[in-house]
Amino acid sequence: MAVRSLDKPRPPELSGDRLTTDAAALVNDPDIDVVVELIGGIEPAGGLIVEALKAGKPVVTANKELLASAGGELSEVAAAVGLDLLYEASVAGAIPLIRPLRESLAGERIHRVMGIVNGTTNYILTRMSEDGVDYAAALAEAQNLGYAESDPTADVEGHDDSAKAAILASIAFGQDVVTGDVYREGITAVSPPDIAFARQLGYEIKLLAVAERVDEGGGRGRAEGEPLIAVRVHPAMVPRTHPLASVRDSFNAVFIEGEAVGELMLYGRGAGGRPTASAVLGDLIDAAHNLRAGGGGRAAVRARAHVHPIDQLRAQYYISIDVLDRPGVLAAVAAVFGEHQVSIRSMEQVGLGDEARLVFVTHTAVERDVQATLGGLARLDAVERVGGLLRVVGAEAEAG
Repeated sequence: MAVRSLDKPRPPELSGDRLTTDAAALVNDPDIDVVVELIGGIEPAGGLIVEALKAGKPVVTANKELLASAGGELSEVAAAVGLDLLYEASVAGAIPLIRPLRESLAGERIHRVMGIVNGTTNYILTRMSEDGVDYAAALAEAQNLGYAESDPTADVEGHDDSAKAAILASIAFGQDVVTGDVYREGITAVSPPDIAFARQLGYEIKLLAVAERVDEGGGRGRAEGEPLIAVRVHPAMVPRTHPLASVRDSFNAVFIEGEAVGELMLYGRGAGGRPTASAVLGDLIDAAHNLRAGGGGRAAVRARAHVHPIDQLRAQYYISIDVLDRPGVLAAVAAVFGEHQVSIRSMEQVGLGDEARLVFVTHTAVERDVQATLGGLARLDAVERVGGLLRVVGAEAEAG
């Protein structure tokens, strides 16, 4: 086993001849049949994986950052040498997700993969929703429990989810999606009033990773039948009747919608050393079995994805603004919505002394029109602050 430090205590204790700091030597050792990479990061992990595959060794990895940036290239190498590249542990910990998508649903026309794939942010949002704590206090609790790092940026700003969304989209739609293709927003702007209003309206706020098929089409550089897909990460209002709304604390869940299978949800522990180790061990057994049987090499060569730009997303939206509480303001606000073809589905008003908070839920609208509406609202003299913007998961909220 290659490690950074030979002196670090490890339960169970391993003898010195079973540890090395020379990972490259381990990869090229003829007595090693399968390589498990748990280094993390892009390099040297990427180079070592390529070296292992070219040396005739299947690879098991949990490296979501690498897979989300170079998964296509690594899959090409694995396919060329006819060996396994397995990465069940890269998304949602011990939840069997990658294998069902790649194997059980290989013949399925998948419409959407949508899920909660970060336990840290789900814990924070659960505490804010159920116990009324603010973001800073919920984050501190998550750090004390070991769910969040001392620098929580990767989790709370959605970077972790973006890597996982890219991996899921690549498998679900057979295209090479990288992190840079994924639209990303984190949870740092979600406020207690947003959560309170969402609950009042019958929703829970969750950080979702979404990959969905927009159309088959053709044109715009796409061959006939090549899907146009939308891949994004952002907080969303999920109806309490939806299964994802009940996923609490540090649990993960992924909701899959397909042509023939309808709706599926996979749920469980999505983070932590033991769940991750369980998924890695499952892949290791699979790789060893395939190697012994002379099989493997299920990695697919994928064309680069055709990704739907976020400004063309069609969804419902939650928008909150603080305004001066005086005659004519509501009419001026409504005029801005109308100017940009954004139709209001419902409106709530709460008094704040000399101000009022207006909360809107729109009918299905186009993202660029909603963003233009926010810009127009910000320019009104009576608008003190443009607050929350959340996309709404619901019957009307479809990409297209």
